[in-house]
Amino acid sequence: MCSDGSRSPVAFLQFEAESEAFEIWRCMDIAIDLMINEEIRDREVRLIDENGEQLGVMPTHKALELAEERGLDLAKIQPTAKPPVCKLLDYDKYRYEQSKRERDNRKNQRVVSIKEVQLSATIEENDVLTKAKMAQKFLADGDKVKVSIRFRGRQITHSEIGMKVMQNFAERCSEVSSVERRPTMDGRHMIMILAPKAAKASFAEKKAAREAKVNQDNTQE
Repeated sequence: MCSDGSRSPVAFLQFEAESEAFEIWRCMDIAIDLMINEEIRDREVRLIDENGEQLGVMPTHKALELAEERGLDLAKIQPTAKPPVCKLLDYDKYRYEQSKRERDNRKNQRVVSIKEVQLSATIEENDVLTKAKMAQKFLADGDKVKVSIRFRGRQITHSEIGMKVMQNFAERCSEVSSVERRPTMDGRHMIMILAPKAAKASFAEKKAAREAKVNQDNTQE
């Protein structure tokens, strides 16, 4: 099982040994610092070679000898299995690839924040234009926008006016956004959430994305 308690992404290895079916979940996001070589104190291990072939259960010293013969390292990839599962690999290359993958993941991650734009039931046209441009900029940057109206005094009895303001504002931003949460009352406030529209990809872009995913999956196997 992976460090976060999940089984994704994983490569599932199934094999039979000593008349029993063994199933091993090999996590692809294993921590960088694996227990390797002489650090492995178990008497015996279940060994997988550098090509993914199962070599069965063997004494740890024999697995270490095999790793040394092939110029590789013996790494414990599933310490909780009985016996533990080890793999022959180039540990320096493994650390480099894991670090690169983590950097790529951090690069591709983006924290979506929620920006707020405040309107009023009696807002003037010029102010609406200014607020709409501001919201469109937030949406173009990939952020969500919380649009709010605070009803003052007896304005609360005419919430339909605020609803028209909200609908008009949503239409002004419709090219770059969709309404994630329709206008609803929350105390003396009316709140609406706009979310960025997903970019439309061409057939060529979709094909390239599929091929990139296949190539990534192949490199992880």
